[in-house]
Amino acid sequence: MTTPLPPRAGRRCHNALNPLHSTLYFSPDLDRELGALGLADPAAVRLAARSAPLGAVGAGTVAATFYNYRWELLARHLPTVWETAAPAAVLDARLRAVDATLRRLLGEEAVASPEMAEAAGLALRAAEACTRHARPLYSANADLPVPEEPHLAYWHAATLLREHRGDGHLTALLSVGLDPVEALASHTATGKGMAPRWVLGTRGWGRADWEAARERLRERGYLDADGELTEAGVRLRGELEETTDRLDAAPYEHLGAAGVERLTELGRGFLAAAGAAGAFPADLVGKG
Repeated sequence: MTTPLPPRAGRRCHNALNPLHSTLYFSPDLDRELGALGLADPAAVRLAARSAPLGAVGAGTVAATFYNYRWELLARHLPTVWETAAPAAVLDARLRAVDATLRRLLGEEAVASPEMAEAAGLALRAAEACTRHARPLYSANADLPVPEEPHLAYWHAATLLREHRGDGHLTALLSVGLDPVEALASHTATGKGMAPRWVLGTRGWGRADWEAARERLRERGYLDADGELTEAGVRLRGELEETTDRLDAAPYEHLGAAGVERLTELGRGFLAAAGAAGAFPADLVGKG
């Protein structure tokens, strides 16, 4: 008889794996590898790295799949970025950057450890139950081959699980009527999202866009006069995560309670090591 998953077990596992995927976007190794292809603008580098599995797409496709980026920022770089570096070349460079990043952050011993191979196997097993329909970023990454080296396979599997959950989260955001900036501002108000300066610096929105979104959230009763979440706002964010959990349950149910617990344990260990090695800016998360 299958042991039921504890409440939010899948979310906790996601929270252990997803940030390790995200180390790539703060890595000098990514800048170096894509810089060698002729991409110098940091925004172009990161947009190309994440969207390359979709092919040589334009701003419209990326606006739809990324959800919270300003279209004007995307249009500045897409699709012209693919004239400089084709998606296949970006994908090869991306994997080289992942390799260098994980070796630098985790160390050679961790990269070659039995625990890394175990984590890769568990994460890939969970990803077997991901579904393609209405999951464009997941599905595009699922078309890519699984790397042979365990640390790269682990990153690949973490990417599949991240994008699968993310695709479902967009459905949840649409269901409650949060537009891109409102989604960002309400997440930041939880204290668990990116700080405003990082949001504005990477997503292309201006301060006026941010304040206008916060005002709309106040009018709907989700933020108070000080910009803190109201009880209704807390419920809204909770409903969003619960809906996302439901839409993302299959991989973790497939892996089973013991597997999810072990993958979460391993993922937290790798993430702690990466954080201690300076994987993320100190001011990345926060309300201010």
